[in-house]
This record gives sequence, C-alpha cells and structure tokens, in this order.
Amino acid sequence: MQTSRFRFRAALLASSLLLGLALPTSAAHADTVPVPTLADRMAAVTTAKSLNYYPSNAGWSAMWTGFDPIAIDADLAKAAALGTTNVRVIVFPNTFGYPTPKVEYTERLRKFISIADSHGMTVKLTLFDWWDAYSDVARSISWANAIIDPYKNDPRVLSVELKNEFQPDNTAAVEWVRQVIPAIRAAAPNMPLTLSVDGGTGAAGMAKIKASLTGAPLDYYDFHFYGSSERSLAEIRKAQAAVAPDPIVIGETGLSSTATSEGEQAAYLARVFRAAVEAGVGSVAPWTLNDFSEGAIPSNSIVSTIPAQYTYGLYRADGSAKLAATVVRTAWTTGTTPNSILNLGFEAPANELTWKRNLPEAGAAVITTETARTGSYSARFTGTTRTTAGLPSLRTSPITPVQPNYRWRAEAYARGVNATGITEISLSWFDANGKWISETKSSRLPAGTTTWTKLYVETTAPAGAAAVQLHLKCADNSGTVYFDDVAIS
Repeated sequence: MQTSRFRFRAALLASSLLLGLALPTSAAHADTVPVPTLADRMAAVTTAKSLNYYPSNAGWSAMWTGFDPIAIDADLAKAAALGTTNVRVIVFPNTFGYPTPKVEYTERLRKFISIADSHGMTVKLTLFDWWDAYSDVARSISWANAIIDPYKNDPRVLSVELKNEFQPDNTAAVEWVRQVIPAIRAAAPNMPLTLSVDGGTGAAGMAKIKASLTGAPLDYYDFHFYGSSERSLAEIRKAQAAVAPDPIVIGETGLSSTATSEGEQAAYLARVFRAAVEAGVGSVAPWTLNDFSEGAIPSNSIVSTIPAQYTYGLYRADGSAKLAATVVRTAWTTGTTPNSILNLGFEAPANELTWKRNLPEAGAAVITTETARTGSYSARFTGTTRTTAGLPSLRTSPITPVQPNYRWRAEAYARGVNATGITEISLSWFDANGKWISETKSSRLPAGTTTWTKLYVETTAPAGAAAVQLHLKCADNSGTVYFDDVAIS
C-alpha cells in the first residue's frame, strides 16, 4: 500500500514538474497527522542529517528568481542518496517581496518543500538574508509570519532560522530580534527558532547572543564552523559551553577544494563529523551540495568575486562526485569516518591527496612510482636541507580528534638510497588556539642504502593538546628517501 502510494506521488511529482503545475500537499501531510510539538521538532532538529542547498547554476537569490523544479528534484534525489534527511534553504525578503511576499515566490517555496518531502526530507528555513532594515520591526514581523504561517503546524518544516550569520555586536539587530522572537513565537508556538553566527564570530558570538536574549530565548543555536578541522573538537566544545544547556547544531561547515585539494576537503569534513560525535552534537550540515558554475552567484554579492566560494560542494558543477560526497555518505549511512580517507599509502589520485608539504623550500616531497613497499606509489625526498624553522616534511592529521590521556601510535615505512642526514617521523602537538606544545619523535632511519624499515611513535597526548600533526621528515639528505604505508591511531 505504501509502495503504491509512493509510486503515485513520484509519478505526480514528475508530471507536475514537467507541466509546471502547482504540486498538491504531500500525501503524508494530506493524511490526518498529529500537529508536531516543539519537542518533536527539536528532537528532529538535533539529529537531522542536514545539507545546505543551492543549484549549481543558481546560487543564493538566483535559486528563486530562476526557479527550476526539475533541476531541484534531480539534486534532492542525489542528496537523498547520500542519506540526507533535511535540507536548509535561505529565503530572501527582497527577492520574495517585502513587506508582502509575492504569491509567485511563496508558491515556489511551497513547491520546493513538496519536492524535498517527496525525497523523504524535511526543510529548515532561513529568513532575512541580504536584509538589514532593523528599524522596520512591524513589517518584518508581518513578512516573517506570512512566510511561516502555512508551515507552522506542517511536519515537513523543521525549524526557522531568523537571520543568517547574525552579528551580536550590532545593537540595532539585537533590538530587532528581541521583538521578532516573541512575535513569531506567539504566531507559531511549535516552531523551533534559532540564529546562526559566522565562522569568525564563533563561540564568543554565540555567548553574546544568548546574553542579549534572556527575555526572548532561542530554542537552539546554529554554529557555522570553518576553523581548523584539526582542532574542531575543541571549537565545538567551546560553542557548546557558550550556550549551555541549550543545544547546538553545526549548520554550516566545509572547505573549498580550490583553496586546498579535494582530498583535504574530504578529510576536513571527516574530522568535523568525527569531532561532532565525540562532542555529542547530532547534526552536522555540510556547505554545500554543489559547486557553482561561472555566473551562478549573483554579481551583487561579494561572494561572487571570491574564487574559493565556488568549490565547497560535495559534487562538482558538472554533477560528478568529489571524495567529500563519499565521506558524507559514509558518515550518514554507517556512522563512521575511517582514517583511510587520508590516503596513508599515497595511492589516491593527485587531486585527492591529503598530505601537505611543510617547509618545501628545504626539500619538497613528490609522489612517485619509482619504488613502493605496497601498491604502486610512495613519497620521495631527494637532496633536502633545512631552514631555521625546522626540517622539511610531509604532514597530515588524523580523523580522530585529540583528547586528554588518549594513547597514540603512528608508524611509517622508510627506505634510503645513499641517504644522509635525518629521516624520522614525529607527532607535533598543538593547543586549542593552534599554539605548538611539543613534539614526539621516532628513531631515525640509518644512513646509506636500506630496505624498508618501520619507524614508529607511541605516546600519550600531552596536557593541553587539542590537535596533532603527523610529519614524515627528511633533512640534510644528499641522497634519496622513500616513505610508504603510514598508519596512525
């Protein structure tokens, strides 16, 4: 019975999209269903497998002005295949019509929610982006209630974020939100309300928001995290402490693959997902499903001028998947984020490497097929020197976050050919602010020509450590050294 009903709804969706017809309310919503309570919605908010979304060719407000339900349906099918259960969309007052929303645009929102529902996803709404008329309180309340009212008892809509990346030091914004929260709460008492902060404002900004809203509290806080993934557990715990006992979600996180590599983008997300598990944060929302094609971001936004902003997606603009999509799918369908994503054997394609060159001016490692302990590839250092800052190396960080008294082991195999100088591996420890604490080194590879030799480190994280880097080091070497088959746990 359910299968046939789903097929009917799928067929109806396809025909409606092709014909440009208004979609009916979803079958699940049309049935007699209980009105969701605030507690019901909050339970879903804090566990949602949520994803930020714009089409690859129509970012930000262009998603609504060039609304394409067929493309959206295909994208949300792709998102559902990752395990997504919730999608976040941003509603722009000046696009939708302010202070009275245009029927054309409210219908597009309704259609979007229906498409998401057809793929088993709820929706989070973010209001008042690209808007700062904070003195216009009465009309902004009227506009917000007009957007929210059709969904105040609709289980397909999970929550409302009143303002994207709210600035708690803006006194006009704070006074505005103090009045908006009670008004929306009165009109939609079962709808969870939140605010987000940008990556720079962070935990300190969340604390300021909470202190400013004692008379009109939020239901939860939305943390946008773009800091060091190596220290993500410490940063998440700072955010939790800033608003305790209220819950937090990570409403945006990610890394541009243009700024680094697709491999490091994937590793970044894996570390954040793993840290969230350790911190007890049940909802992490990658930014974003898609890369953006040229011209996709409206030119009136400064974002359009920043190349890195085009490549945060789990999928490239041509629709092909990046390694980051595998990380998210694995996290959401198995609950795990294995270290294998780090490419510890150097076998991954060049654009998926997670290793970074440290002090390359003294000798840059290259990935080569000249020799390998296993597989086809290894990392090679030749003719290295050193700098006043230290020894050249390749470095990476584990997926597992650093915690007090945790026992660590790292190993790598090294082989020398007429090698001289220093060849070793080490663990470098950093505090929650990124300050270097100490280093733990392995024994050194003997000079000369050697067979594959295991170098290893076993130690406990030092007091105050919040992050660790594994370094494969080679300095003062007039010969050649190869590294392969690295492990860290």
